[in-house]
Amino acid sequence: MKTILLPTDFSETSINAITYALQLFKNDECTFLILNTYQPVAVFTASTYGINAEVDMDLGQLFQKKSESKINALIEDMQHRFPNRLHTFQGRSTFNLLSLEIEELVSVIAVDAIVMGTNGASGLKEVFIGSQTMQVIKNSKVPVLGVPAGSTFKNLEKILFTTDYKINKFQKGLSLLKQLVQTFSSRLTFLNVYQGTAFTAQQKGNKESLDRFFEYDHHLTHILESMEVIDAIKSYQSSHKVDMVVLVRNNHNFFENLIFKPVVQKIVHHSQVPFLILPPE
Repeated sequence: MKTILLPTDFSETSINAITYALQLFKNDECTFLILNTYQPVAVFTASTYGINAEVDMDLGQLFQKKSESKINALIEDMQHRFPNRLHTFQGRSTFNLLSLEIEELVSVIAVDAIVMGTNGASGLKEVFIGSQTMQVIKNSKVPVLGVPAGSTFKNLEKILFTTDYKINKFQKGLSLLKQLVQTFSSRLTFLNVYQGTAFTAQQKGNKESLDRFFEYDHHLTHILESMEVIDAIKSYQSSHKVDMVVLVRNNHNFFENLIFKPVVQKIVHHSQVPFLILPPE
C-alpha cells in the first residue's frame, strides 16, 4: 500500500498532476491524500489587527468549507473518470503554508511520494520567487514528482537518471524508481557528465552498487564530456525520447542558490517532461 500526497490549488495544472498520478500508479494499491492549503488575506488581516474575532472565525470557516467542498467534488470527479478498486481517497483542508503543511504531514504519515503540478518560471521570478513546487522540493524528505503544465500521461518507456555516482543503492527514493522501471519495463539510462576527473574509489563502488540494484532491469550508462549538467540533459533529450527525468537534490547554501542556480531548480522551472526529485541523504 502506497500513500501518495497530492497538493492542489484546484488549478488546471494541479488537477492535471492528480490525473497523471492516478494513471502512473494505476496498478498499485494506493491511498491518495488530496491536500489544499489556504491563507485568505482577510482572515490574516483580521487576526493580525484584531478587527473582530467573530468576523475572523466566520471567514476562516467560510474558506475551510469552500476548500472541503472543492476537495470532495474533485475526489468524486477522479473516482468517476478513473475508477479503480485499488485506489482510495482522503481529503485535507488546512489553513497553513503549503510547504509547512507538507513537512508536518510527512513527519506523521508514511508518505511514499508527493506529486504536484508546476507552471515553471523565468527571469527574476525564477531567481527570487520560485514556484511552490521548488519550495516543497527544497524541504521534502520524500521523493517529489513534478508534472509540468500540459503534460499528458505516457507509459514510462525511457527514464533518464542524471547522477554523479555520489549515491548508492541506499539512496532514498530508489526503491520507488525501481518499482516504476519494473511496472513499465522502462529503459533506465544513467547520465554522467565527465569533467576530466576520474571516478574516485567511492564513485566506482557506488556505480557498481547501482548496477547491481538494477541488474535485472534494462539499464545502461551514457557519458557526456565537458558541459554543464543541465546542458547535458538537454543534449541527451535532443536525440533521445525521454518520458521522465530523475535527479537527486543536493543541499546548497544561499549564495550557491543565487549564483550557480542548482540543476534541480532549472529542471523544475523549465522541464517539458515529468521529473522525479529524490531527497538528499
